[in-house]
This record gives sequence, structure tokens and C-alpha cells, in this order.
Amino acid sequence: MNVAYVYPWDIVGDPSAPDRLAGLGVEAVALAASYHSTRAATPYHPSHRVLDVPYPAFYLPIRPSSWSRLVPATPTWTPEDAYLQARDALKAVGLQVHAWTVLTHNSHLGTANPDLVVRNAFGDPYPYALCPAHQDVLEYCERLVEEILTVGEPDGLILEACGPMGFGHQSVHEKTSGADWTPADSDLLSLCFCTACADRYPAATRDRVRAAIDRTHPTPATTATTHSAQSISTTPTNTTRESTTGGSTTTAKTTTTNTTTADTTRGNATRGNATKGTITTADTATPSTHPLTIEQALGDLTDEVRAVRVDLSDFLRHRLIAVARRTAPNTPITLHANPNPWAAGAFAPLPSGEPGADVLVANCWGDPATDAARLVQLKDLSTPGQRIGAYVLALPPRPADATVLADQLRTYAKAGATEFHLYHAGLASPQRLAAIAEALRQHT
Repeated sequence: MNVAYVYPWDIVGDPSAPDRLAGLGVEAVALAASYHSTRAATPYHPSHRVLDVPYPAFYLPIRPSSWSRLVPATPTWTPEDAYLQARDALKAVGLQVHAWTVLTHNSHLGTANPDLVVRNAFGDPYPYALCPAHQDVLEYCERLVEEILTVGEPDGLILEACGPMGFGHQSVHEKTSGADWTPADSDLLSLCFCTACADRYPAATRDRVRAAIDRTHPTPATTATTHSAQSISTTPTNTTRESTTGGSTTTAKTTTTNTTTADTTRGNATRGNATKGTITTADTATPSTHPLTIEQALGDLTDEVRAVRVDLSDFLRHRLIAVARRTAPNTPITLHANPNPWAAGAFAPLPSGEPGADVLVANCWGDPATDAARLVQLKDLSTPGQRIGAYVLALPPRPADATVLADQLRTYAKAGATEFHLYHAGLASPQRLAAIAEALRQHT
């Protein structure tokens, strides 16, 4: 099954939209039911070309009795039942409709409830990031899933940001790049020290994170050892920095030269290219050098801190899957997932797999070889019958070229992808939609 991603406003008010999407050759549409703020191009809509979405919103009618402390906002730029209107129009042309559900990424609720957001080791809040360590956040996510399944009656449920968000985020006039923080720094700044999280870590964790960010003393020693390719890698050659942009993960590769790496296939997977061979852990960082990985920065605290981070996502995911199975037992569940245990963002950490889901989808917005390695890891973590999806970028900086896109689809299929999730059919130009349709035709 191939899936095209769209927003409700791409469909509502545009009678030509359903047939245009059906013409792509996809079987299903991922329709946003709960989505964060954005500024979106609408190149096909009869009424506008740019739509400003100033706050996160819920695109189904809000039933007050269904919510507790946290209540999602109603949009003013679409009808309050925009999801239902779009769903019916898409199903009328034979497309399945899956509810694209963004969970912990919500700046509206985070700003109004600062006690429930992620805070880094310095106490700085991330208002866009609801921390799932709080019971109120867990209940909000559960009610969100239950309402979408009950009122929206989708053909499938897609869970995004099913865990804590982190440092990476494209805010209004983002001004963080000049600090020259490394991917390891980004991981460290993604660790949450809110009131519900801080006491879960070993006592020295906060001080060690702050020292690593500020380079105030050498990071703890990590013994240089060589392991087999099936062991845990601690210093990848190709380090993938992940940050959330428009609700989805973007990647930028940073290269180090003193180590060789391979992603693990199970357990505590790390970032990098999955290759065969040996894995060498780099020497200890000194005050004049940056730690190459979060493991080097945390040293002997690594295992405990990593377990805390993974447990946050595991607990939320298990509760949501239980709610979904109780509410709509036959509705397939898709997870946006990342085998990297330090992942923070739209693609939540899933280093040990999730047999309760029907589809595991990996981000494929970066270097195709690195993306393929991530797919291999998810495939290795999957259970019999579980499908693997590739979240494929069809927008810039990708070219509007069917041949290039088809080649990427073949790469991802060889890595284990059995379906393609195409981002984004509402934002793509006519040339890009044509490239998507042709690439899918060539692949099939």
C-alpha cells in the first residue's frame, strides 16, 4: 500500500483534489486529524495560494466531555469538521483515509501549560514539546486517539511524535545554528529534566550534560574497544542529526573520520550507516574537543539514561496501542519510528520493535544510503507480517524528477520497505505530482 500525505485544507473547498490524488496511483491518503502550526502553500486551491496556520488544531468536532485538563484547539481557517468533510470526499473516489495524528508536538497546549513541557538540563522550556512523563499528557494523547477513532472512523491510524520531542525544531525565525552545537549536543539538549523526568536519571546526569554542552571539563572516559558488527555502536562514522521541521523529521549528515561504525539490528541501535565489519569506540573527548556521541558525553551513565528515554516512548506507545485496539480493534496502526534510542521528534525511538503495530515507517528524507540503513534496522526489528514503510520526501531539496525518485524507491524497497509514504501531495507542484505518479508507475 502506498500513502500520500495531505492536510484537510488541501481537500475542503477544492472539488478537484480527490481525483487528483487518486491519479497519483496511491491506495490511501494520510489525512491530518491533529496537526501543529505551519505556513503552507496551496498551489491548487480555488480560493487561496498560501494558508497561515497559527496554532496546532484538531480537525474534528471537539466534544467537551471527552477531554480532561488538555483540550485541543479548534481551527478558524477550516470548518471544525474539516477532517470529516475531506475524508468523505476522498473515500468517494475509492481512496482509503488514514488519520495522521500528531501527538506530543503542540505549541498551543505547551505554551498554556508550561509545567507539562520538555525542559533541558539548564531548565529551558521547549513550549512545542509536551513531555509524556506527565499523566496529563498521557491522558491527552489517549483521548486524542480515542476521539479520532470514534468520531473520525478512519481506515487506519498513523501515530507521529509518539514520544518526547527534543531540541531540534523549526521555530519562528529560528536562531540556533550559530552556536555550532554538534549532533551530540543536540541529543544532550533533547534530554528532558522537567519535574516528572529529572529524578528518573542518575544523580549526576544534569551536571554531566551541562558540563558537556559548555565544555567545562573532559567528558567521562570511554574505553576504546572493538566489537563485532552485531554489537552496540557508540561512535558512528556518518552521524545523522535529526530535527523536526513542519512536523516531520529532516536529516543532515555530519561526518567524523576516526571511527568505523555499523548500526545494530536490535537493542540499542545508533545512528549511522549499517555496514558490515568492526566497530571502534573513539577515545575520550578532552576540553578542546567535542564529544562525538552522546554516549561519550554521558560515559558510565549512558545505559541508565538511555533506558529512561526509551521507557518514556515505550510507555506512551503501549498505552495508545491499547486504547486504539479497545476502541477500533480492526483499524491498522502505523508508527513513525526510529531505531535510534536517542531519537526525539516526529519519529520516536523504537530500538526494540513494536509487535502491536501493523506498520513501522522510517524517515527517508536524507542521504538515501543512510535512510536505507535505517529501514534495514526497522526490518530487522519487525515481526512476521509487519510491514515496513519509507517516508519519502517529494519536495525540495529533492528534484522534481521521476527517474531520481523511482531510483530512491528501488533503494528503499531493497532495504525492506513494502510501502511508500509520500510527503507531501498537497504541497507539491504539478511537476512534482507528475514525478510521484511516474515513479510509482515505474516501481510497480
